[in-house]
Amino acid sequence: MTDTLEAPAAVEPGAAHVDAAIDGLLAAHDPKKLSYAEFRGAQFDAGLAWVHFDEGHGGLGVSPKLQRRVEERLRAAGARPMKPVTFFMHLAGPTIHTHGSEEVKQRFLRPMFTGEELWCQLFSEPGAGSDFAGLATKAVADGDEWVVNGQKVWNTLAHLGDFGMLVTRTNPEVPKHRGLTYFALDMKSPGVEVRPLRQITGEAEFNEVYMTDARVPDAHRIGDVGDGWRVSLTTLMNERNAIGAGGAGPPKRGSGPISVLVKLWEQRDEAERDDVTKDRLTQLWTRAEVLRLTNMRAGANRRMGNPGPEMSIAKLAFAELNQALMTCAVDMMGADGLVGYDYTFRRPGDLSVDGSDGAVQHGFLRVRANSIEGGTSEIMRNILGEQVLGLPGEPRVDKDVPWVDVPRN
Repeated sequence: MTDTLEAPAAVEPGAAHVDAAIDGLLAAHDPKKLSYAEFRGAQFDAGLAWVHFDEGHGGLGVSPKLQRRVEERLRAAGARPMKPVTFFMHLAGPTIHTHGSEEVKQRFLRPMFTGEELWCQLFSEPGAGSDFAGLATKAVADGDEWVVNGQKVWNTLAHLGDFGMLVTRTNPEVPKHRGLTYFALDMKSPGVEVRPLRQITGEAEFNEVYMTDARVPDAHRIGDVGDGWRVSLTTLMNERNAIGAGGAGPPKRGSGPISVLVKLWEQRDEAERDDVTKDRLTQLWTRAEVLRLTNMRAGANRRMGNPGPEMSIAKLAFAELNQALMTCAVDMMGADGLVGYDYTFRRPGDLSVDGSDGAVQHGFLRVRANSIEGGTSEIMRNILGEQVLGLPGEPRVDKDVPWVDVPRN
């Protein structure tokens, strides 16, 4: 009889380097004794903020898969989880690291990670939502500054933001994709006004942002002049990744919005557990599990810090599944789903409410936005068809026409 030896588990390159950095961080800084900002600052300095970033910019230059190792060990040592209000660092951080100058990286990455400076996104406009490249917000050079005039809309948590990821038109004489420039806008600077947009939930998490002769230093430009479209794609891909994954890392089996449905089912009397609803619940649970496993596979296959267009699959599936889940939840509640919700106007302080805390009505109303935010489901289908499946693109008659010559309302 021949003995068989199991092959040793593969060790991710750089794991020892990460473990040594974690050991050093915890030896010098007790997360239970330091404030949130203090410990996260020390984590950044140790290269454990975004491990795949360059050394000196919050990283160690290793695989992004090792970030989960960091989070698990730090949480076990008592470190507090990331605050929900810092969601936009997952968009701005990779964008700045990929396209920003050395000065821009040094200026923005650390206070972004510590939460001392909060970020928001200033992309969509009243006349340029799905057609983002058609935006009209203008930035004109004036010495070492840029003067910005225009309006942005659907800006999540802009009322809390210290800086905004702003894309402007700096050259209207070239086709729309080539005349854009990306900036970090100080949201507290003169000429920047934030107005609330009340939603059907009663909240005003979204905003309109008006810029009237607002000034942005050229030192806060991210990427080259005229390269804003390419820079913005990094932000958009990371946004779809964050939304499609439903948060940081794959959730546990049966967690998230599907858990609301399962809880409602378990609370039903035996006589109320009809086969039709059971079949509907089973199908939705299966879809939720497929999405969870798809996200895990996508995460395992990633070897670069920035995701590719395949994350649009997860974003599209996440939006449609969430709406189906919360619709089913309200249906299961029956008449109780029509009462017990406070529609009072309020300005939320973070993005932590997702319906899993029992606020089914809130979840039902809020997920209507999932198929719009981060790119509409219609746009996602175009991206999947053209970039993933290789199908012919839709006719674009203005692709090579200077932006200033394109007819608009």
